Amino acid sequence: MWGGRAPATWNRNRAALTSWLTWCQSKKHWPAPSVPAEAERRKENADETRAVAKTTIDRLLSRRDIPLRERTLWRMLYETAARAAEILALNVEDLDLEHRRAPVTSEGGNGEWVYWESGTAHLLPRLLRLPDGGTRARGPLFLSERRPVPTRRPPAADICPHTGRARLGYDRARVLLDKHAGLDLHQLRHSAATHLGDAEVPLQLIMGK
Repeated sequence: MWGGRAPATWNRNRAALTSWLTWCQSKKHWPAPSVPAEAERRKENADETRAVAKTTIDRLLSRRDIPLRERTLWRMLYETAARAAEILALNVEDLDLEHRRAPVTSEGGNGEWVYWESGTAHLLPRLLRLPDGGTRARGPLFLSERRPVPTRRPPAADICPHTGRARLGYDRARVLLDKHAGLDLHQLRHSAATHLGDAEVPLQLIMGK
């Protein structure tokens, strides 16, 4: 079921399953199997920021079975080489679509611009389109699948005024990338910087990413 996932995902799911089976046996005294011996923990790569081959990234970003939101987010992360938290914090009104850029706040608190390429530029108008044919003009750029329940309603700044849906969270974005590709969000940024270096892009431009 999740045998093809990343080692960290395999180990996390295996631990959850083992815990549940143990609970069934010891607390409820239900007949329950044990985790097979061959389903052992997998060795995790300590470097979760390892770069991914460009061909792998290209295939991922070209997949038609991936929802539009994820394809746009992943391509934007790769083309800008920005941190996932920076891109997920963007609002529609932040976008300079004409110049393919948006302002973000870096980890140090400084303001800077991130720039994207034609792939992201092609997807963004589709992402902003509303079911009635209109276009979202403000609010979070990347939205969750559903409206939040009243008891877990986020701040107004994280709610889309057009749809009532909340801003897509980092954890959900992380889970979806792992589910579809077995990758970590930071790997898109690290891969972008690595590929720019391989292409002999000047270091100043890479650092600017």
